Amino acid sequence: MSERREPVLRVVPRPGDINANGHIFGGWVLSQMDMAAGIVAGRVAQGATATVAVEAMKFIAPILLRDVISVYAWVERRGRTSVAIRIEVIADRNGGEQVKVTEGVFTFVALDTEHRPRPLPPV
Repeated sequence: MSERREPVLRVVPRPGDINANGHIFGGWVLSQMDMAAGIVAGRVAQGATATVAVEAMKFIAPILLRDVISVYAWVERRGRTSVAIRIEVIADRNGGEQVKVTEGVFTFVALDTEHRPRPLPPV
């Protein structure tokens, strides 16, 4: 991350989130990223949104049991009805080390009351 940001989510994986290799399931971290991106997208859209794409997803390092996961999210680009949210996940390890474990871009579309795309509010 180029500038200091506050995490949108901070969470600790549970023993049930671990796979046979002793790492956290990729699907678990993907869901945490989607939640954080959805929070930011909802703020931008000022209402309901839906995930329509996950692009450029990259797993960099494993997440270990007892890591504290911080999920950072910010707007990367806006369209007429959609917003792309950049996500970075940082693991705080027991020894105080911070490790970037994954990143990706999640695209959301703003929804009206009929669950159809609607224009984003002006900036």
